[in-house]
Amino acid sequence: MDLYYYLLLVVPALLLSLIAQARVQSAYKRYSKLPNLRGLTGARAAEAVLAHYGVQGVRIEHVRGRLNDHYDPRDNVIRLSDGVYGGCSVAAVGIACHEAGHAAQYALGYVPIRVRNGLLRPAQIGSQISWPLAIVGLFLGSQPLVLFGIILYVAVMLFQLITLPVEFNASRRALAVIDETGLLSGAERDGAAKVLRAAAMTYVAAFAVTAANLLRLLLLANRRN
Repeated sequence: MDLYYYLLLVVPALLLSLIAQARVQSAYKRYSKLPNLRGLTGARAAEAVLAHYGVQGVRIEHVRGRLNDHYDPRDNVIRLSDGVYGGCSVAAVGIACHEAGHAAQYALGYVPIRVRNGLLRPAQIGSQISWPLAIVGLFLGSQPLVLFGIILYVAVMLFQLITLPVEFNASRRALAVIDETGLLSGAERDGAAKVLRAAAMTYVAAFAVTAANLLRLLLLANRRN
């Protein structure tokens, strides 16, 4: 029965995740080869977004890797990968502006990102021990143990759920600055938007996988009752 639930619920979500990953790789590959007409680097683009929102004190650093760009609120630093920091491509500008959008969220007190931070620790714990607890509980016939595992896994799902508006909002902030300041031309702007939309879909797919696994766990727990 568990295999049936897995094939019915989880496999389609995993396929969606694979498609989303393929799309973001394809979009990045395409638009990382397209230089922007202004010759703007990712680092400069991030600076422009920070200046637009009046955000000060955020460092912008280069980090080795590919598509591992992120904003670290603990150190208040935007870390941009090899192809983004000094890259002058449409993709580099879009990604850098998105990460600067996250810095703006923290500086301006964007509520969903504060909620997500509150869920971070429970989600980290849940991602590590929720399933082992639930499986052991099912094996031992311990309903409280199963319930505790489910609660922890719900924390994981809620964290991924609140991540969606956080990511979409960061992209909207990035594109708003691109539009208002003319960092990219019309066609270039559309390319950056495609890269950001493809990246956002990976978060949607991750949430779908987690939700499918939670439903699978609930069905298994209900079947054992």
